[in-house]
Amino acid sequence: MTDAVHGRSMAAPETQTTEVSHKKSLIVVFLCWLAIFAEGYDVGVLGAVLPSLSTYENWSLTPMQLGAFGAYTVFGMLLGGIAIGTLSDLYGRKPMFLFCLALFGICMVIAASAPTPTIFGISRFVAGLGLGGIIPVAAALTIEYSPSSRKSFNYGLMYSGYSLGILASALVGRGMLEEHGWRPVVLIGAFPLLLLPVMMALLPESLDFLVRRRRTGKARSTAERFGITVPAKATEKMEVPSWRAVLREIFSRENAFATACFWVALFMGLLLVYGLAQWLPQIMRSAGYDLGNSLLFLAVFSFTSAIGGIVLGQWADKFGVRLTVTLSYLLGAVGIAALSIQGSIWFNYLVVAVAGFGTVSASLILTGYLASYLSPQARATGTGWALSFSRIGALLGPLLGGYIASLEVNPNWNFYIFAVIALIAAFATALIPRKA
Repeated sequence: MTDAVHGRSMAAPETQTTEVSHKKSLIVVFLCWLAIFAEGYDVGVLGAVLPSLSTYENWSLTPMQLGAFGAYTVFGMLLGGIAIGTLSDLYGRKPMFLFCLALFGICMVIAASAPTPTIFGISRFVAGLGLGGIIPVAAALTIEYSPSSRKSFNYGLMYSGYSLGILASALVGRGMLEEHGWRPVVLIGAFPLLLLPVMMALLPESLDFLVRRRRTGKARSTAERFGITVPAKATEKMEVPSWRAVLREIFSRENAFATACFWVALFMGLLLVYGLAQWLPQIMRSAGYDLGNSLLFLAVFSFTSAIGGIVLGQWADKFGVRLTVTLSYLLGAVGIAALSIQGSIWFNYLVVAVAGFGTVSASLILTGYLASYLSPQARATGTGWALSFSRIGALLGPLLGGYIASLEVNPNWNFYIFAVIALIAAFATALIPRKA
């Protein structure tokens, strides 16, 4: 069977191309989507179960302890993005991808059965290490196994799983919390463990990695599977780059300014995402809406961000990524600022949708742009470091919302400040140099 396959490949090399077909690229996109969906669920589940945890008599948690659980996860993601992104460039995308899925899946089992808040907090931190590592690896694989005309679209499609995963955690929480408590809702977040055999069988290793490691046999079989040619450099003797060499490229004279622009834009983008996601319901309640409508604002914000990632991906492929992301952040700034207008509830649903479409979606597409901007040997590392830096913004976003609330000023100040942050993200994106 293997000889026959290789025989057909040698007899008909003209059937191979330098790019994977869109149809075959969707295999990788779907597998990465599943992992990102799982990540979205596991990130969102803490917010979903927070009301139940706050009244859990066995633990008697304070508000500061509840807030710390979220900080543990984000801090773990920060470290995981750096460590796993770097290790995947050195030891392979696929092993790190599978390791991350297994790690946060196991941690969700531990969190769901945690006997004490300490065990719960530790499990959330360790889960964060895996959660942070998934994004740069999924980004690198999606970009590599997408045709050039579909890179942004495929990336937006893949990353839509994040917002949909958060939505799923909210819906599962709403359906199960009252009757079954928080533990089953958290336990469902362990479903990535069931995906591991499928991922192991179907997910390809990076061709660029196989080439650099001179694993030509595996590179050829992977290329045959996707109907593409092995890069010519597979026959060359290439040094495997050290992590120092990878970092030197990211911060080289040619790339340092672009790196700074990407980092600032993504920092502001995640500050927006996490700040608004945590505080939007409370801000809208302060503005006079009841709890049900306030929570629905968050649902609209999350849903339109998922749709926006796909739509903006198409526009980015057609009009250019930098222009699309810049205009998207500007649109998000308008939507956020417009929330200060005392209009009808339907008007506010509309501008919340615009805010979610413009801010969250722009950050997703910008991450994909960064992955394609970098050279293959630095792709996962560069993406991981940028996302880890931007997660400092994710940590500060909820704190910023809390600080504004503590000032007891008009709720509209939340919208003004977050709109300015979106404008800074737009400006940083516009300054990214064109790739030579």
